Amino acid sequence: MKTYLAKVGEIKQESILFDASEAPVGRLAVKIANALRGKDKPTYTPHVDTGAFVVVINASKAVFTGRKNERKVYVDFSGYRGGRTETTAAEVRASNPERLIKDAVWGMMPHGRLGRAQFKKLKVYAGAEHEHSAQKPVKVTVE
Repeated sequence: MKTYLAKVGEIKQESILFDASEAPVGRLAVKIANALRGKDKPTYTPHVDTGAFVVVINASKAVFTGRKNERKVYVDFSGYRGGRTETTAAEVRASNPERLIKDAVWGMMPHGRLGRAQFKKLKVYAGAEHEHSAQKPVKVTVE
């Protein structure tokens, strides 16, 4: 048998909708990263973008297990001396809940040209409304 390698022209990219309410952030991020890369399909090819477009709603309702809400720290750096700021996950959830999902997914993606292109297909929304209903995304549940 020969190994199947997908060609760029024969790939059909669909849209997937994830509802993040009451879903653990890590488990949700694994499913999203696999869908973005196409690893959930039998046509997965490592050097070709075979993944789907992913829409995540209710990012503000995603949960952390344990005490990560108080202990997990997000670090930003402005580029200047003394410009390092640390923010807890609870503070990030209050100000920018989309970042919780995006940072978790980005950590699971390859950090090259292809990974960046695949990551651009991720759209995260804090609430239940999104503007991608014309693409008819298929809803996927996360345990």
